[in-house]
Amino acid sequence: MKRKTEPNKELTKAEEQIMQAIWNIGKGFAKDIHDQLKDPKPAYNTVLTVIRVLCEKGFVTYTTYGKSNEYAPTISREAYSSQRLNSLKKNYFNNSSTQLLSFFLKENKMDLNELDQVIKLIKKEKNG
Repeated sequence: MKRKTEPNKELTKAEEQIMQAIWNIGKGFAKDIHDQLKDPKPAYNTVLTVIRVLCEKGFVTYTTYGKSNEYAPTISREAYSSQRLNSLKKNYFNNSSTQLLSFFLKENKMDLNELDQVIKLIKKEKNG
């Protein structure tokens, strides 16, 4: 099994598409990953190429069974999301959660129900 340290890089759009499929299935062979992709699906060989790049970048590991590889993520969807959000906060919002949240609320024009849910989450976090 090939395994690298947890990656701290950003995924390209194509890589993210493949990672979403791998995260959805947990682990699987290239055919399983290809089957998870939405139409229009990329060519099977393209999927293999992107998987190889993901392995090189440390996002994916694999176990070889004969001539087939079973692929699995080395980082969870949640951990990757957290990395990207922290990078965004640091690079664009002076590392301020308040500035990030303010921007998000303004740009996404949240309705009252969504704002109420955010307030409930904040209260829960504050009391929890």
